[in-house]
Amino acid sequence: MFPDAPHNGLPLSGLRVIDCTIWQQGTYATAMLADFGADVIKVEGPDSPDPGRGFAALPDEPSGYFESHNRNKRGIVLDLKHPDGRETLLRLVETADVFVQNMRQGVMEKLGLGYEAMKARNPAIIYASASGYGAKGPHAKWAAMDILGQARGGTMSAQGAPGMPPMSAFGGMADQVGAVSLSYGILIALWHRARTGEGQQVDASLLGGQVMLQSFNITTSLFTGRIPAPRSRDDADAMWNVYRCRDGGFVAVAMAQGDRWWEPLCRALDRMDLHSHPSFCDFKGRIENRRELIAEFDRVFEQRDQWDWVNYLSGECGLPVGPVQDYAQVAEDVQVIENGYVVPFAHHSGKELRIVGPVAQLSASPGSIRRGAPEFGEHTEQVLDECGFTWDEISALAAAGAIGPR
Repeated sequence: MFPDAPHNGLPLSGLRVIDCTIWQQGTYATAMLADFGADVIKVEGPDSPDPGRGFAALPDEPSGYFESHNRNKRGIVLDLKHPDGRETLLRLVETADVFVQNMRQGVMEKLGLGYEAMKARNPAIIYASASGYGAKGPHAKWAAMDILGQARGGTMSAQGAPGMPPMSAFGGMADQVGAVSLSYGILIALWHRARTGEGQQVDASLLGGQVMLQSFNITTSLFTGRIPAPRSRDDADAMWNVYRCRDGGFVAVAMAQGDRWWEPLCRALDRMDLHSHPSFCDFKGRIENRRELIAEFDRVFEQRDQWDWVNYLSGECGLPVGPVQDYAQVAEDVQVIENGYVVPFAHHSGKELRIVGPVAQLSASPGSIRRGAPEFGEHTEQVLDECGFTWDEISALAAAGAIGPR
């Protein structure tokens, strides 16, 4: 537990997680647990800090990448190639509930830190791995990164315009979905252990997360035998599309439900002539003549600004219409702020910064961002002391180079 909040009232208070992850997939999974009170102890090597520490950072500014994935954690430095460093980690595992790693398959076993070694020290341990292509199969040991998960998992093939090369979504999409999947698996394993006392291994992969993300799309393809191809805007349903407004912003329209929204939309747009037009008077006609209908809507939406349309169509008329926003707009969106999707926190530099907060909303025990990411090795002595190491042992380990930064 955090020393300043041993009983912090959060739902995962008292849960100890040893985090041997780098970059993003496994690292964000443990951040999600830390947001709700888990004591996540991030382990880094003396000569191999998490490479995310300086990623995408401006000079003299904290890394938004590293802070996002390591908020609410404590940080220690252990040399896992040193026998005393490995033994130190195993002693920590004896006090832990969950161990998380995202090294390529076989690396932890070579270090003597695979599941069987940890199970021997703590039979109830949940050993969670964030992998590239899953724990089984001939390619389980292959190297994988975010874009490869998107590529192999099919999401790239469904994005972009016809004729374009396959394109990835935003950087980190496969990592983030994999992280959510892994934290979900960890919580299920903990619930199983609470009922049976049994620990186990958990694996969530970049590939599996992308397949899960497209569950109904892939299942529909399996049922029908049809593989969807990328579509241009003009080939999409006019009632499930985006339109440019007078100020250059876009609105998204989400009304592809047969005839339900057709009359209310035409009435709101003051275009009842479209409602009675023989080309558009039924759903089949609106699909067959969608390009002509899109062109009509283009002319309508360019007459007003983005939020004029959103406030009018969604706020006043009750229609499912929303703004297409960039990150700056998202951060100032009243719904984002009111629901704590972006929150302020006090960084150890003395600055008050804003960060993406917990996505799940709990009324009685909400998660929170209580501290920023740890400095390199910041809590090494503190954690070892709490876990039963004597100060003589800690000093000897430091002198041997098994713990602490070089």
